[in-house]
Parts: sequence; C-alpha cells; structure tokens
Amino acid sequence: MEWRERYERAAARYKGGETRELDERQLVQLANAAWAAGLSLLMDGDREGATKWLRLAAARYRESWDAGAAADAWGRPIGAMKALLIAGDDAREPARWAIYAEAANAESPIGRYAAALALLILDNDEMAARHAADLQREASFPRDVADSLAAIASRDADAYAEALARVRRSFDEREDFLEDVPVADTALALDALAARRGLV
Repeated sequence: MEWRERYERAAARYKGGETRELDERQLVQLANAAWAAGLSLLMDGDREGATKWLRLAAARYRESWDAGAAADAWGRPIGAMKALLIAGDDAREPARWAIYAEAANAESPIGRYAAALALLILDNDEMAARHAADLQREASFPRDVADSLAAIASRDADAYAEALARVRRSFDEREDFLEDVPVADTALALDALAARRGLV
C-alpha cells in the first residue's frame, strides 16, 4: 500500500469518527486516526500536511484525557508529545501535562517513560537521566528505548547512535503498529530530542 493511500484511509476514519458521539474513547480513536494520517503524509514527503494532522492528533489526545481517561492512560500524553516532536513543534504543553499528572510517580514503566520524555522536552536532563536509569533496570520496558533516553540525557552521541540503531531495528522486526502505519515513530521523536542537543 502506498503512503498516500494510507493517508486517505486514515483521513476517512477520522472524518467518519467525527460523526459519532465524542466521548473519551471516540476522542482517542480520532487522535489515533489523525496520528496515522500525519505519519503517512510525512512518509509521503508532505511535511506541511503532516504537521497539521500531527498537531490535531496531539489536541485530540489531550481532549480524550480531559474527557475522563483513566489516570494511568499514559499513552495519551506520550502520543501528544511524540506527535509534536515529530512535527517539529513546541511540545512543552503536553510535557507539562505529563508532569502535572504525576507521571514521575507512576507505578508503571510507561508512566515513567512519559516522565522521562517530558523532562527531556523541558530541558531537565538531570532528572530525565534518573528516570532513564530506572527504565534501564525495568525488565518489562524496551531496553533500546531506555538506553536512547539515557544517552540523550547525558548528551552521549556515540551511545545514542548505537541505541537508536537498536530502536530502528526493533521496528523493522515488528509486525504490529498503531493504526497499521509501519513507521519508527519512537525513533523520529527521539531524534528530535537528540537534534536539540547536537547529537545527530
């Protein structure tokens, strides 16, 4: 399937979803569809169009949280942060959202991942490094992602390059992707953070 076709399918899902009751579940489905549309356009070379959809995805993730998402629905602030990072936008608003929601004190690794991402976006590398180190010890969390976060926080370009190569390889080897859009989105978001520190 071509990227333009993937975009058209995602945009159609979004348009259809808007006609339904916009409760918390429907809002996150809209966010996911916008995410898929944005990534598809990005891969098709349309950065301007991709940016619009990724911004929309971030807004819908926030709306879904405010509409009554479970307190541990950390994928939503993560999705918003990643969408804006990939779009090349200011991601501080969803980063502050994650911090205010106490991601740093989350019991789940995914919550602490949200905290680490947020702290890197907010340029608090020292605290981000602590959360990254915690994730490196967490057996249930992808070690390649934890190592990438740690390398960004410590501004170690060589360690980052090695860890990110493993992140990309893991995406190449997987079969399941959000909204069936096979893009290494985590690598794209991490690269945005690394670029701000001159690591790529």
